[in-house]
Order: sequence, then C-alpha cells, then structure tokens
Amino acid sequence: MDVLVTGAGGYIGAVLVPKLLDAGHRVTALDLFYYGPERLPPSRGLKRIRGDMRDTDNVTRLLQEGTVEAVIHLAAISNDPSSEIDAELTRSVNLTALDHLMRASKDAGVSRFVYASSASVYGVKETPNVTEDETLEPITLYARYKAEGEQILNGLVSDDFCGVSVRSATVCGYSPRLRLDLTINILTHFALTRGRIQVFGGARMRPNIHVLDIADFYVRSLEWDTELINGRAFNVSAENHSVMALAEMVRDRIGSQVGIEIVPTDDHRSYSLTAELVERELGFTPTRPLDLACSELQAAYSNGRVTDPDSSVYRNVVLMKERPLLPVEWEELD
Repeated sequence: MDVLVTGAGGYIGAVLVPKLLDAGHRVTALDLFYYGPERLPPSRGLKRIRGDMRDTDNVTRLLQEGTVEAVIHLAAISNDPSSEIDAELTRSVNLTALDHLMRASKDAGVSRFVYASSASVYGVKETPNVTEDETLEPITLYARYKAEGEQILNGLVSDDFCGVSVRSATVCGYSPRLRLDLTINILTHFALTRGRIQVFGGARMRPNIHVLDIADFYVRSLEWDTELINGRAFNVSAENHSVMALAEMVRDRIGSQVGIEIVPTDDHRSYSLTAELVERELGFTPTRPLDLACSELQAAYSNGRVTDPDSSVYRNVVLMKERPLLPVEWEELD
C-alpha cells in the first residue's frame, strides 16, 4: 500500500517506517523533523517530507495527489507535561490539525485511517484491568484531545473509510529517535548513569509495551479486515506493573549494585490495561519482554549510539522549553 505516516521521525515512527518498508509498503513520511531528519534516513520506497500538520493547504494537496491509500497518524505534542506547556499549540496540533487530516483523508479517498490514541483517555481508574468498555475520563489536555480525536474519527467512518483507534500503553525500548522521558527508559537511564534509581510514587500502576511490538501492531493494522476494526478502539499493551516493580526489574537487569530510592510525588495517575480484546479478536500478542528495553538501552549507551544521555534532545518537555515548536516551510527531502 501507499502509506502516509505522520510523525514519522518520532520515537515510534522511526521504528515503524523501516518495518513498513520491509513489509513491502511505500511510505510517505510527514514530519517537522524537530529532532533531525537523520533519525529517519533515506531508503528505497520512502519519501520524506519536512512539513507541519497545521499547514492544511499542503496537507490537503498531498492527500489529493491520489496515491495515499492508508494513513497512520502518530504526530502530536506528545505526553501530558509537554501538552501543558502551550495549551493553544497543543490544541492546534492535537485537535485542529487532526480534525482536518481525518476529514481531508476521507475526502481524498483514503481507505484506512489508523489513529494513535492513548491509554490516558481512561483517566484514573480503580478497576484492576481497564477494558475498552470503560468510560473515557481524560484528566489532561493531551488525554482530552486524544479522546476527542476518537470521536471525530468515529463520526467519519463508513464502508469506504475504515478508522481504528489505538489506545497504547506507555512505550519503552530503543529507537533512533530515543526518548528518555518514558517510565522504563527513565528508570534505566538512572541505573546506567547514576547507579541509583529514583522512583516517584512506587505504588502507581503502569501498563507498558515495547516499541517494536507497538510498531508491529501498526503494520498489522493495515492487514486486518475492515469489519474487524472499523470504528473501534483497542487497548494495546504487554504487561502491567507498579513503578516500583519496574524499578526492581531494571535493577535486576542492569546489576544488583543499583540502589532504589523512593521519592514523594503529586502525580497519582495509576491504571492497568487489559489487552484481551486485541488478542481474542485480532490475534495480536506482544512478544518482547519489557526487560529487553533495559538491555537495548545499556547496549546503546555502551556502543556510543547515545552520546550524551543527559541532553535535552531525549526529553520532550525540556527540549520544547528550550526550542519552541515553530512552523517550517514545506519541502520534500528526497
């Protein structure tokens, strides 16, 4: 298929795009390349466009060229703290530009739209294992706009326009566009660079999935029959653990000499996901253990792929405060 991937140069996109190419798809990668185009190097079957989702005229023009058959939409001001930095920016990217992309995709004859929602749409739940039937009670801007995006998509789906929402758990593991502001990655960074892990509120529960597994799900999302996924949302998660249990997992993988320190926190978000629906109805099961992420990061630190692990480039909030997210002129890089 001809696939448009938005946010293709991001943490998940930089892993997903090579998988799509390996599967035989042709990919148009649309991204600001805020972290640099080298995170997604040139490849056969890949067209890279440096562009802004808010540039609605060029987005429409790209879709109206008539070659895009499927869209995988990853682009967003990503995670809760980043979204709070500039509320208007977050709305313009995560809701206004998203609304336009969905409608323009349908108008252009795109047959499938895969939307990266988030498990954060559920809010804080006392339920031990949250299913897709739980009410959505988002408590942050990021989560609210993710939930509203699902509503927009569900209002557009038809026999000719298949839409599916992916409520992913927190992602972990190595990516060419590495993030060290995600739970397991943060804990591993502490273990490797400080020899001591700080745990903020260890009792909080978190669902996690390896970046290779969530990328596999997106590839498979282009293959499932329309009647199985159209107008639906799916939890995609591997395991649920408390933050303390994750810290202990990291310590066991990195070395018993690593200490663990509990730090008080005002962040009381806690939730667990069940991914039984996606396994039962779509036959998808994650295959990578979470501690693989620790081993990958340890190797990346050792072999020089992470040259300055304390750099702001690995942390969305810090980088956005240092370097505002400005529009860029639309250009094809390849």
